[in-house]
Amino acid sequence: QVQLVESGGGLVQPGGSLRLSCAASGRFRSITTMGWDRQAPGNQRELVATITSGGGTNYADSVKDRFTISRDNAKDTVTLQMNSLKPEDTAVYYCYAFIATKGTHWGRGTQVTVSS
Repeated sequence: QVQLVESGGGLVQPGGSLRLSCAASGRFRSITTMGWDRQAPGNQRELVATITSGGGTNYADSVKDRFTISRDNAKDTVTLQMNSLKPEDTAVYYCYAFIATKGTHWGRGTQVTVSS
């Protein structure tokens, strides 16, 4: 069993910043890839950012140069620093972890609302 718990969502004004964190726990040896997806009302879920165990990162074009993903392999945590937030960033953000022997696991999500 693998559990992922997100934290750090909330309400922020346009141009503001938020930091999302996610901690993985359970029985596994190592996490290959961690990342964040998001889903806004009426929209499909979309990739936001991913990071491999080696530190390789990938970002959606819509968040490049504004969001930064990082992870702590020793603690099995991943963080998403979100700057210059826009109303269109409003969504539920989901953390995920891909473990080679156990597949992909998801957190329950955390709401991010960007509004004045």
